[in-house]
Amino acid sequence: MADFYESDRAVSEYLFFHYGNPSDLLPWDFGPDNGLNYPARCADLLDLSTPSSVGRALDLGCAVGRSTFELARHCGEVLGIDYSLRFIEEASALCAAGERAYRYVVEGTIVREAVAKVGDGIDRSRVSFRQGDAGDLPDGLGRFDVVLMANLLCRLPRPREALAQIAALIETGGQLLITTPCTWMEEYTPRENWLGGFVREGNEVRTLDSLHEILGRDFELEERRDLPFLIREHERKFQWSVAEGTRWRRR
Repeated sequence: MADFYESDRAVSEYLFFHYGNPSDLLPWDFGPDNGLNYPARCADLLDLSTPSSVGRALDLGCAVGRSTFELARHCGEVLGIDYSLRFIEEASALCAAGERAYRYVVEGTIVREAVAKVGDGIDRSRVSFRQGDAGDLPDGLGRFDVVLMANLLCRLPRPREALAQIAALIETGGQLLITTPCTWMEEYTPRENWLGGFVREGNEVRTLDSLHEILGRDFELEERRDLPFLIREHERKFQWSVAEGTRWRRR
């Protein structure tokens, strides 16, 4: 299933998810409109009370880049990394040109033309993208004031190992922003590596329990939010989910 993120369908759905016009994404006068504009709301987990502390940011699992660009409204340098080469190609093209033509599905083989655009007021020169594995990051990335991991954990084969390397990347006082719908599936993560969604010694284990266990030594939990999001497959089929969003402060 990892190949899905290299497919034309995935590129189309995620460009629409990140950059689509809200009235096109949800073409009804009813429905879960609280799930729109999700990548920007992930970036809004950022605490801006001390602007000097958000200089350099890393967006892990950046997909086609909307959250990466949104972080650049506040951070002087933002690096987006994703395992999907197709996603990185699309994000890099948006960074270079500011916009990107694509198609989205209406029904069956009926499609509409659309243009993904980087938001007004965003300095694209602050942003760069590279393909990489969040579970095996390359050396030399340096340290960051902000790391965002949006809807990434439950798509990693070894999420515990990915989280274990994060503390070394974040400056003291820096922020770790995590959002996850906790959709643990064996197609992506072996069951023995799940962070939640199982019973151990008679007790339910939830993803947030494991986050406290893994991050607790180096981070303090500052905020938790429920973040709905809406992914459209076609005009009459949607995925409405609620991610758990948390902000952690590096001790």
